[in-house]
Amino acid sequence: MNKILVVDDEKSMRDFLSIMLRKTGYDVSIAENGEEALARMQSEIFDLVISDVKMPDIDGIAVLKQVKDISPETIVIMITAFATTETAIEAMKLGAYDYITKPFKVDEIKLIIQKALERHHLKKENILLRREMESRAGFDNFIGKSEAMKKIFSLIRQVADTKSTVLISGESGTGKELVARAIHFSSSRKERPFVTINCGALPETLLESELFGSMKGAFTGAVANRQGLFESANGGTIFLDEISATTPALQIKLLRVLQEREFKRVGGTADIKVDVRVISASNRDLLAEVSRGAFREDLYYRLNVIPIQIPPLRERRDDIPLLTGFFLLKYASEEVNASGDRCKVQKQIAPESLRLLMNYNWPGNVRELENTIERLAILSSGSMILPEHIFDAIPSEQPSPDAVSAEIPEEGLDLEKLLEQVEKTLLYRALERAKGVKTEAAKLLRLTFRSFRHRLQKYETKQ
Repeated sequence: MNKILVVDDEKSMRDFLSIMLRKTGYDVSIAENGEEALARMQSEIFDLVISDVKMPDIDGIAVLKQVKDISPETIVIMITAFATTETAIEAMKLGAYDYITKPFKVDEIKLIIQKALERHHLKKENILLRREMESRAGFDNFIGKSEAMKKIFSLIRQVADTKSTVLISGESGTGKELVARAIHFSSSRKERPFVTINCGALPETLLESELFGSMKGAFTGAVANRQGLFESANGGTIFLDEISATTPALQIKLLRVLQEREFKRVGGTADIKVDVRVISASNRDLLAEVSRGAFREDLYYRLNVIPIQIPPLRERRDDIPLLTGFFLLKYASEEVNASGDRCKVQKQIAPESLRLLMNYNWPGNVRELENTIERLAILSSGSMILPEHIFDAIPSEQPSPDAVSAEIPEEGLDLEKLLEQVEKTLLYRALERAKGVKTEAAKLLRLTFRSFRHRLQKYETKQ
């Protein structure tokens, strides 16, 4: 329901507007003057403010300035019985949506309000759609014919139209977000927002604000009132990736949302109710995190109503040929044929090359396979991907460090290249043993996470 604040020092006008707007179906609040209006703006977020221009102490123009400062997304409509061109121009320059002269026709102001709110919601939907389209890339990549994937497809169909929370587990790169998307877009919520956030990508303060929204001045950098992702996802689904990265304090607040379906913005006092389905994911064993006290047990059981475990690619090798073909088509180059038409030219893969791909363990899973195929499609010469191209692309085909001889051949050797090969092999072996978790792989090699990531990026760039 749209929230509207009516600001006017005349009781008759306040009563008229509030009755008219409530009958139309809006959630209406009133303020007798500018000071009261600004106080309401500090604790609530309104979709629309209707303010008189001429008021004692704080006039409508001052209210407009403050509203745009506190909550830039809020639409403001100015009304006045003493219209002047200068005031109207000033109001429009300051961001007013419209400037209406009293007396006005009821149908006229209803239409203006309707159009203003439609524009407001269209803007919000465009922001969500842009976010959605940016993160939706690769949804069609969620394919497979192995028995393991068939079971997951069946489970998705079973749980899609329930309200139950889902916890998706699996190594990095297995497609946890794609499973969450498949659940949402197979459900009755598919026309509502699907909002994603990586809980491990932000520090606690920013993550809390991102999830629940914040009021102006709640912390350094909170320069305006803003809605959080739970409000943006109302009626739809929110996907909390890497849920294990949340702190105990934030876990308590997430638990409250799941139990009560309400929360407070950071710095806010009002309870906000939402209807949001929560799907979470982790590449860690959350039950083990519970055992060592790093994750709340009550939150774990709230999240884990329906568990979905995605197997790593090495446990569903039957899907590698299908995925390889899909990615080769996806990254096919565009060329102009004899007729002058643009067409896609897809590279083929030799049987021996495909065998090499199927024998590799893919510690980065489907994401690593896609990146590898993209590189091969772009960098390999000719129309066929041959075994020598694969040797250059995947680390498992590099010489084993165990096979390095301390003897120097008569013709000499390239020490730098040999050391690079050993380092590269050990980095990827550690990553494989750590099931794709870079922090754990770094520990195996007695490296800091930053050093491990830097060394790994060096070879990924060369590939």
